[in-house]
Amino acid sequence: MTKNYDYDVVIVGGGPAGLSAGWSAAKKGAKVAILEREEAVGQSVRTSGVTWIKEAKSFGIPPQYYNPIKNYAFYSPNNVILKKSKEAEVAVLDVRKTYQFLAYQAADAGAEIFLRTGVTDIISQDGKLKGVKATSLKEDMLFSSKVVIDASGFYSVVGKATGLVSQWKRFGAGAEYEAYVEKIDPQTWYLMVGQNYSPAGYVWIFPIGPNKARIGVGVGKPESQADATQRLMELIEKRPKPLDELGRIVPVEFHYGLIPNEGLRTSTVEDNLILVGDSAGQANPLVLEGIRYAIEFGRKAGEVAANAVKSGDTSKKSLKPYEDSMRKAIGSKIASAIKVQYRWLGLSDEEWDKEIGIIDDLSAEEFLDFVKAEFGLGSMIKLATSHPKLAIRQLFGLIKENVTPQEN
Repeated sequence: MTKNYDYDVVIVGGGPAGLSAGWSAAKKGAKVAILEREEAVGQSVRTSGVTWIKEAKSFGIPPQYYNPIKNYAFYSPNNVILKKSKEAEVAVLDVRKTYQFLAYQAADAGAEIFLRTGVTDIISQDGKLKGVKATSLKEDMLFSSKVVIDASGFYSVVGKATGLVSQWKRFGAGAEYEAYVEKIDPQTWYLMVGQNYSPAGYVWIFPIGPNKARIGVGVGKPESQADATQRLMELIEKRPKPLDELGRIVPVEFHYGLIPNEGLRTSTVEDNLILVGDSAGQANPLVLEGIRYAIEFGRKAGEVAANAVKSGDTSKKSLKPYEDSMRKAIGSKIASAIKVQYRWLGLSDEEWDKEIGIIDDLSAEEFLDFVKAEFGLGSMIKLATSHPKLAIRQLFGLIKENVTPQEN
C-alpha cells in the first residue's frame, strides 16, 4: 500500500540545514514536511560540532547547549603555539541537543517531521521535479510538493537523482571519539598537523566540558588513502602530544562523517529544487565546519521556497535569489579557504613547522578570522598591512585574487 502526501515544500534531511529550512518556510505560511531517515533527529553524530558563539547566539541556540572556547593550541611536528582570546569566541556544540532544538523550533512553526523515512527516488512529470518517493517501516510513500529542498548532506540524494549534481570527488573523512578524559582545560581546543598526526589532514581535541572531549582525525581524500578510523585508534594508542597530557582516555561514543571539500556546487537551484548545507558544498574546509552555514542558508532556502510557492512560480529563476545571496555572502570566502587548504594538504613536516611560525605572528582574533575563512578584501588588506613580513605577504598573495570588494 502506498500513502500519498501533498505539501508545498518537502525537505529531505533532518539535519541543521533541513530543520532550519523547515522552520523558515513554515513561518512564511508554507505547508512543510521534513523527511529524516533515522529514528531520531540527531541520532547519528557526523560532526565535531564546532561553530562560533556569535552565530550560535544569533540563531538563538541556548548557551547551555555548547561549551565556550577561548584558547587555541596549534601543534606541528616540532612546533607549538597557543593563542588566547579575552573572551570565548568558539562554541563546541552538544550536537544532539542543538539539532533537536532546531527540530522543536521547526515543529512549533508548523512543519511536520517524518522519522524513519528514507527517500528512494524522485517524482517527475514532463522532466520537472514534482516530489519524492520514500519508504518508512516497509511502507511506500509519495510526497508531492511544489518545491523540494535537498538537505540530505554529503550524498545530495535528490540533486543526484535529478542529474543536477554528481558525487563529490574531493572530501574529508572524519572519525572521532567522544570520550572521558582525565585531564583537560575545557576552554582550550587543540589542532595538530603533520605526518605523525594525519597524512593530508589534521587531528583535533575539542572539549565539551570538564573531563569530556571529542578526539578526532580528518583525512583528505583522494590525497591520502589512510583510513580515518584506523588512524584514530592508532593515535589513541600511541598518544603523541598533546594526547599524552590527557591522562586516561575512555571512549564513550564513536562518530564518523564525510564533508565535501570542493567549494560550492556549480548550481544549487533548478526548477522546483534547492540544495542547501553539505549537499550544496557549504562547508569551511579549514576546520571542516559548516553548521553555521547550514542554519543560515537553510533559513534562506526555506524563505525563498515559501515565497516562490506563494507567488505561484517555483522555477529556477524564482529560486535564484537564494543562490545569489548565498554566493555573495560566502562564495569567494570558501573558494579562498579551499585554495589555502589545498596548499596545506601538500605541506611537509618541515614546512608545517614554518607555517606554524607564520600563524604565531597573528593575534588570536586574526587567527580566528583566518580559520573561520573570513577572507574579505578589507580584512586581508588589514592583515597584510599589519604583518609586513614576507611570509604574511605570501599568504595574502595566495588568497587575495579570490576576494571581491563586496565581501568585507
